[in-house]
Amino acid sequence: MLFDSHCHLDDPQLLPRLGALIPEAEAAGVAAFLVPGVHPSGWPVIQALSQKIPRIFPAYGVHPMHADLVTPAILSDLRRHATSARAIGEIGLDYLLPSPSRQLQREAFIAQLHVAIETGLPVLLHCRKAFEDLTAILRDLGGAGSIGGVMHSFSGSLESAEVCLKLGLHISLSGTVTYANARRPVEVAAAVPLERLLLETDAPDLAPEPYRGTVNVPALLVTTARRVADIRGIAFEELARRTFDNASRLFKPDLSLSSPSSH
Repeated sequence: MLFDSHCHLDDPQLLPRLGALIPEAEAAGVAAFLVPGVHPSGWPVIQALSQKIPRIFPAYGVHPMHADLVTPAILSDLRRHATSARAIGEIGLDYLLPSPSRQLQREAFIAQLHVAIETGLPVLLHCRKAFEDLTAILRDLGGAGSIGGVMHSFSGSLESAEVCLKLGLHISLSGTVTYANARRPVEVAAAVPLERLLLETDAPDLAPEPYRGTVNVPALLVTTARRVADIRGIAFEELARRTFDNASRLFKPDLSLSSPSSH
């Protein structure tokens, strides 16, 4: 079984098709799905999905592109949603964005990290061209500490991955590791300790080869997993089991009442 640790099933490109996409993913061997929030308006949709389909697990957060929305009222709503969440996210810093400002992004990120610490939930981290600032903020707050977290769709160097590991984070690989021009993701896939490795689709984005450029779906996580298993020189079944166990320990999903036929 595989655990898709980051998939935007509430996205308009996927949401109307979930009646087919979830059984398709389960038939391929993808047994659990963590769906992160990026905008407060999407949190109720994710909550409803998690209630309807037991193998969908919710996370709530405000993406740095919406950092200007993080107000005391939104943080209060985030705390309320956190009572049924498996993680806080997708949160972080994105310095490729022309706005909101970097300062506003940092303030929103720190505020949401405090919610994660208060609630004891792991964090799903988005980072583009902001690695030094993001890791400095985490370090100031004691790293991932007891809550844990994951650098989602990691595309940095092995050296950067080692910094993340020292902060107590997991590393999640997406379809980019399958690309013909992939170099750093392959190096990271080969070297990250297996007990700190996760897999994700980031659907509907980052479809693996040979589907690159199409709408990504959870069933394609199998393609990424097979590539990572080949890179590491281990059996696909072992990689699937170990990464599923890693995600289960980090996010603590209740799988007891869920089954592939439960939706």
